[in-house]
Amino acid sequence: MSVFTDKEIEYLRSQKLGRLATVDGAGELHVVPVGFSYDEADDTIIIGGPILRRTRKYRDAVQRRVVAFVVDDVPPPWQPRGIEIRGEAHAADVGGRMIHPDFPPDCIRITARKILSWGIEGPRQRMDPSERRARVVGQPTA
Repeated sequence: MSVFTDKEIEYLRSQKLGRLATVDGAGELHVVPVGFSYDEADDTIIIGGPILRRTRKYRDAVQRRVVAFVVDDVPPPWQPRGIEIRGEAHAADVGGRMIHPDFPPDCIRITARKILSWGIEGPRQRMDPSERRARVVGQPTA
């Protein structure tokens, strides 16, 4: 069973670009746009790219393991929606090609620990931050 709702999975599958936030050893934040895919087999978010292993995002994610990932958009007429996933990252040798067939197979896999979504379950009548749905879905591993 997935930690994501059916609507969240449908939304993730409809998008191609998200933003990955990592932190380095000095506590400096790094946020970058990334290609991604949802992998139903292990309920993870896959981040990849043509030179992934040479990037700061890869180094920070693999060394620190704590990441946040956001996917959002604004369909007309101004209906903001999105999902924030906080969780653990780990390096994997399989999955990069799920994002694009020309990418190498290596990737970052994110296991969700906290999920916050808005506007995905259905249209909203007004912009109200209390409509956001946050839930803890797992505990960090040692």
